[in-house]
Amino acid sequence: MKRLLSFGVVVLVLVALSGCGKKQEMEELQPITMESLSTVGSPTQAAPSAVAPAKEVLPLPPQGPYKPTGIEIQTALKNAGFYTGNIDGKIGPKSKKAIEDFQKANGLKVDGKVGPKTWEVMNRYFSVAAEPIKR
Repeated sequence: MKRLLSFGVVVLVLVALSGCGKKQEMEELQPITMESLSTVGSPTQAAPSAVAPAKEVLPLPPQGPYKPTGIEIQTALKNAGFYTGNIDGKIGPKSKKAIEDFQKANGLKVDGKVGPKTWEVMNRYFSVAAEPIKR
């Protein structure tokens, strides 16, 4: 009788262990959501429920108008024919003068700053192919 009882206990233990493996496999097959990630490793982790996967949330773009980089400004000015210096991203006196000349030529407020209105006009020249580099 003891032998039969011992055999029964061993069978129960094996069934329980194999059942946990299947449950773990099922958990691995389900998509990971942000909600399930927030509970990973917490001591009071609840059993997963049959909830539809959450939709992916994309980050919002920065608020306000686009602020171009110095390289973008110098490239647009060079393509428009107002800047002859090196495109190094540093807005110095040559770049300021080129910005003012560009603003004057395009009927914009001449302040030497590339705000939203200036960039709206200047951006048209940013995508224009610049002259090939001579070597």
